Amino acid sequence: MAIRIFITGGTFDKEYNMLNGELYFKDTHLHELLEKGRNTVPVEIRTLMMVDSLEMTEEDRELIAYQCEQSEEDQIVITHGTDTMSVTAQLIAQRVKNKTIVLTGAMIPIKFGSSDGLFNLGSAIAFVQSLPHGVYVAMNGRYFPANHVRKNRETGIFEAV
Repeated sequence: MAIRIFITGGTFDKEYNMLNGELYFKDTHLHELLEKGRNTVPVEIRTLMMVDSLEMTEEDRELIAYQCEQSEEDQIVITHGTDTMSVTAQLIAQRVKNKTIVLTGAMIPIKFGSSDGLFNLGSAIAFVQSLPHGVYVAMNGRYFPANHVRKNRETGIFEAV
């Protein structure tokens, strides 16, 4: 069975407006990244939303959890903004059982060229295939259970709590 990938936005998919210096959403870069990474694992991709995680509402998180519950696939990767990734992961962990779900993102937009997004996506795809059922956050080559992770705002790195 394929891995389900849900896209929710975040820095992962942001574009840079050279005229005003703002970051914005246009289209997902996921297909391009899977191609660059030479992915051979079957995936089914669905965009749920394109929002910055700081602007994500409880209704948005409920929609993500609902889509995970309803998904035929039991291996799910979610691209998500890093600022509230752990909040969404915790909600999903409360609601969804008997599936392996990995949330990942990027600290630097893919379009900047030196993003960590490709590495994080590859790690998430590997982790979702090898970890037991549960909800995890995968960043910087590491994975963390949903209820034991936070983004360290001083270092910009995810860590266990």
